[in-house]
Amino acid sequence: MASSQNSNIETQTSADQLLVAHIKQDYDNILKLDSLRPSKQVNSLFSHLVSLCIPPSTIDINSLSPEEQEMRKRLIDLSGRAEALLELEFASLLIKMHQPLNNLNLFPYYGNYLKLADMENTILAENGVLKPKKVAFVGSGPMPLTSLVMATHHLKSSHFDNYDIDEVANGVARQIVSSDDDLEKRMKFVTCDIMEVKEKLSEYDCIFLAALVGMSKEEKVKIIEHIKKYMKEGGVLLVRSADGARAFLYPVIDEKDLVGFQLLSIFHPKRCNQLGYACT
Repeated sequence: MASSQNSNIETQTSADQLLVAHIKQDYDNILKLDSLRPSKQVNSLFSHLVSLCIPPSTIDINSLSPEEQEMRKRLIDLSGRAEALLELEFASLLIKMHQPLNNLNLFPYYGNYLKLADMENTILAENGVLKPKKVAFVGSGPMPLTSLVMATHHLKSSHFDNYDIDEVANGVARQIVSSDDDLEKRMKFVTCDIMEVKEKLSEYDCIFLAALVGMSKEEKVKIIEHIKKYMKEGGVLLVRSADGARAFLYPVIDEKDLVGFQLLSIFHPKRCNQLGYACT
């Protein structure tokens, strides 16, 4: 029995090492790119990277070597920048269409957002948050898909304040929403650093924190602590995190990082682009 267990451990370790080697190949090729703007080469490289990182794995990021930790840190940054450029390109395309909201499915990962919104709505409902009056989404970007899907499919009477530090992203997002009178009334886009928002946070029944707000654990923990300081008693914070090899794409937040919160639910989707949730 012991021999069999040791063999399994060795196999898992070998598999993890091979996966990290494949991730490093993609990383090295990404570093050679002239630009992270969407192109056939960029899309191919990041699609392959995602295909490597999304399946469940036994990788423990705490056991990575210093060089691998540095690679992971830079990959999160590169992936975040590439994702922002991809969203901006598709959002800029949508605002040229007569009915942009009818064409959200053109975005490559739209299906993932539908699944994520459904999961998050289930988490909220299971914890008694059925019709929140006001919702904040931190890190909404040029294509605020979570807010849009939530507002149109689940939280149909809620008001959404979308926060992003990029006014260009907010400007494009406003144009997408302006094509629908109801959504335009229920959605605002605020350009600022969430660390500058204080008393206003107490107005929200529910706050969503995007996976790439805070590109490192340290940054993200500071943001969570700030939100905790000002959000209303009984309010709910949904934090997007990652596990396994997905940690090469997104920062990881553990239960111990949520000091002062009552943990209500943790959910790990099997195959989605943004993964792992703590609802507190």
